[in-house]
Amino acid sequence: MANPNIVNVTVIKGQTAYVIPSTTAATTSWTHDGTTTLTGLTPAASTVNKIDSIVVTNTTATAATTTVAIANNATFGSGTVIAYLAYQVSVPPNASVIVTDKSTSFYVTENQSVGVTSGTSSALTYTASFEAIT
Repeated sequence: MANPNIVNVTVIKGQTAYVIPSTTAATTSWTHDGTTTLTGLTPAASTVNKIDSIVVTNTTATAATTTVAIANNATFGSGTVIAYLAYQVSVPPNASVIVTDKSTSFYVTENQSVGVTSGTSSALTYTASFEAIT
């Protein structure tokens, strides 16, 4: 089921995921629960993920660019980008940029993914908070 009806919710689990791209290529391997890889923030079957926030932090002394996008495929990179949340936005040195927050939350279904691209390898940390709704 690609888009479950969330009127009859049985479980809502709060989650936090992060990714630190080591290259400038598109990355979708988000880590949550400490060790679990969640490709593209794509939810499990019969679940939808409500993305509450994505924060990008530059941990270097020089500016770096970020792109955050949603693709129409569970494997970002093999699908078509359907929306950019941020496109080549400059993140100042030793600073953070809020790409989306609770006031602009969005849903990711089984046939979508969220990917990130960093202009500088290992410079940016991406943190996402989301609710897995079953």
